[in-house]
Formats: sequence, C-alpha cells, structure tokens
Amino acid sequence: MAGTDTTPGTGTAPVKQDTGDLAGLEAGLDALETRQPGRTASFRQTLTQKVLPPVVAVLLVLAGWQALISFGIVDDPTKLPAPADVWHVVHQAWLEGTLLGYIWTSVSRGLSGFLLALLIGTPLGLLVARVRWVRAAIGPILSGLQSLPSVAWVPPAVIWLGLNNSMMYAVILLGAVPSIANGLVSGVDQVPPVFLRAGRTLGATGLKGTWHITLPAALPGYVAGLKQGWAFSWRSLMAAEIIASFPDLGVGLGQLLENGRNASDMAMVFEAIGLILVVGIAVDLLVFSPLERWVLRGRGLLVRS
Repeated sequence: MAGTDTTPGTGTAPVKQDTGDLAGLEAGLDALETRQPGRTASFRQTLTQKVLPPVVAVLLVLAGWQALISFGIVDDPTKLPAPADVWHVVHQAWLEGTLLGYIWTSVSRGLSGFLLALLIGTPLGLLVARVRWVRAAIGPILSGLQSLPSVAWVPPAVIWLGLNNSMMYAVILLGAVPSIANGLVSGVDQVPPVFLRAGRTLGATGLKGTWHITLPAALPGYVAGLKQGWAFSWRSLMAAEIIASFPDLGVGLGQLLENGRNASDMAMVFEAIGLILVVGIAVDLLVFSPLERWVLRGRGLLVRS
C-alpha cells in the first residue's frame, strides 16, 4: 500500500505541472495569434493615424489660404496668388513636360552630393569618435561648420570653382559632412562599454570590431545624423541654385524660385516652394522614416509599425 500510495503521488504532480506548462504555452501562442491580425489589419490604423492627419492639415492650410483671398484680406495677386492659380502653373509645367525636369535636376544633384557626403562623413566621424587627439583637433571645427549657414559657402565656392556642378557639390558637402560625422560621433559615444569589451573578448578588434560592434550599436545616432545631413544637403543645394543661377546648369527648383522672383510671378514662386517641400517630405517618408523604424524595431523600441 505504501508503494501504491507513493506512485500515484509522484505520477500526478508531474502531470499537473506538464498540464500547467502546456496551458501557459497555449496561452502564449494564442496571444501571438491575437496580435498577428492586428499587424495585418494595420492598414486602417496607418490610414487614420499617419495618412489622414497630414492630409487634413494640408486641406486646412489650403482652406485658410483660400479664405484670405475670398474674404479680401489679401486682394493683391502679386503678393499672394490663389491656390487655383498656383495649381494652374503646376499643371501647365506638367503639360509642357518641364515639371519633372525641374524636380530631377535638383533631386539628382542632391542625392549625388548626399552620397558623396556619406562616403566622406562616415570615416571622418569614426576617426573623430575613436581617436582622441583627432577629436580634440577636429571636433570643435565640425560643430562650428554644422552651425554655419550653408548659404555662406556659395560665394567662395563660385569664386573657387566657377558656375558649374562642382560648385553645387562643394556647397552640399560643406553643409552635409559635418552633420553626418557629428551624428556618428554621437552614436559611438552612446555605445555601452560592455559591448566593446564583449567584442574584444570574442576577437572583434580593429576594423572587424568597428564593422560588427561599433557601427551596429551606433546606428540610432548615425541614422539621426544621416537625416540631418540630407536636410542640410537639400537646403545647401537650394541656396546654391538660387544664388548661383546659370543657364548651362539647367533649371532646378532653386533656379525656378529665382526665376519667379525675377519675373514677379508669385504663382511660380509658390510652385517652386511647394515642389521643394514635396521633395523633402517624400524623401523623409520613403527613405528615412522606414530606416528609423527598422532601427527602432531591431532594438525592440517600436511596438507598433
């Protein structure tokens, strides 16, 4: 009887324990399954939370703009054209086949200059972040260059290089490289020391440690620097196109803005401003916002996509 009493006792407890573990496992799987439809059905959330608010904001701005015209608050079209007049200019440029040319001239310059700034700013940022005497010598200069208005580089660039695309790229580099380098320096400074020690323990030293440990851990600051670098690239390019206009350079968005000013055509001016804004927003939404979400999601900091 003693043997039969102990056998059921020892047999039932593990069964109950296994049953509890299986129940917990099933509950966890059910929780994952209940979250999954939320991710697949997130189109409605994306539409209502990310797409609809900016659309409503733009419509409100247009309504307020039109109200200024309709109620006679601003009745001089040479100062503030109606939204319909600006749309007519945009539509006319589309029909003439020049609209995409304006956009592509500036976008191609901006992207080329930004990629070149990326190739220069990344190793420069790593050098400043990892070598103490280089940081002491160059770090303050990079911070000063980042705060310097990019338009200040246009006159010397024109004098040094002339009115050509090289001048445009030089202005972009001087505006974007400091932001990219400083962003990477900030990211490297925020890398936990335990990561570096673990990498050295595993044999990740030198370039291997930089590639496998430092750069991945510094991605949040680096991406922020890239985003700011693109903003500086785009602003620098617009300043260069406005000031250093020349027929052989083609008509970009900055040149279009300057042409509208020279012709006192406010509809053309607002056309150029609108296109500059659209390109800047499109690059942020299509490139940098997904990149930021990917970095945050990889670190478990983004719960919902």
